[in-house]
Amino acid sequence: MSEASDSMGILHQNLIDAGCSKDLIETCMELAKANKWKCLLPLLSKQRINLLDSVHDGQKQIDCLDFLVYSINKKHI
Repeated sequence: MSEASDSMGILHQNLIDAGCSKDLIETCMELAKANKWKCLLPLLSKQRINLLDSVHDGQKQIDCLDFLVYSINKKHI
């Protein structure tokens, strides 16, 4: 775990925890080291969109499964 004063270590760990790819982490770290913080924002926004799409896809799968279980219970039990 990074020390609270180690902002680069904290950033790196947070990117890992957010599910960023190794390439994205490297890019973000390079931008941060170059003090180009605003350039990070579109990259982080894209990662957020990707994660949210995954959540929505998972919800659709759960809905399909719930409907299947409902249908089986209604017709066969």
